[in-house]
Amino acid sequence: MNRNYSLFLFLMMITHQVLSQESNDKFWIGLNYGQANQDNIILNDPDYAYKNEFFKFQINYLLSDNKRWNYELTIEPSIYFVKYQLLNEQFIRPSTPNYLELRALFTQKRRFNEYALNLGIIVRYNILKNFSTYIQGSVGPMISGDDTERLKKGFAFSDILGLGFSYSKQKLRFDFRFTLRHNSNLDFAFPNSGHNSAGIETGISFNL
Repeated sequence: MNRNYSLFLFLMMITHQVLSQESNDKFWIGLNYGQANQDNIILNDPDYAYKNEFFKFQINYLLSDNKRWNYELTIEPSIYFVKYQLLNEQFIRPSTPNYLELRALFTQKRRFNEYALNLGIIVRYNILKNFSTYIQGSVGPMISGDDTERLKKGFAFSDILGLGFSYSKQKLRFDFRFTLRHNSNLDFAFPNSGHNSAGIETGISFNL
């Protein structure tokens, strides 16, 4: 967990240096939309249901261009609209204070929002002149709008691993991406079992 925190601080320093420079054609700005779910063939934890749809405002900066391989810094302020429910009430053990009240609360279907600011790196391979594939890794702080039996309301971290494809035409770039996401709070608060989700997203970016 501490490695995520150190990576976040490192990316913050890089971001400060990049944004202090003058704008040029290395910047891409865009918007992504996606949906994710915990109940799928990759994750599928029977204890809880966690679904979300989300919007991401994207800022990408080209760090290095080696023809076939590109390296980009990415910044993603995001909002997630979450649907959540505890499915296995036995996850809350009788040793937990007020466990019956908590079971009754968390087994109800609920909605809340999550707000995240992810910073990360994209490693891109240019298959053709206008077509590329890439891997993305990012981490950043988030605010969760409600308690669950797995994660305390408030401050946490959002960790994302993505695999995507892009098609570029002049100053536009169209993206399709598969992502895995994990939320946890580095044990700053209890509980901290975290939420997991896998999903897809699409988006469009504009080259400044």
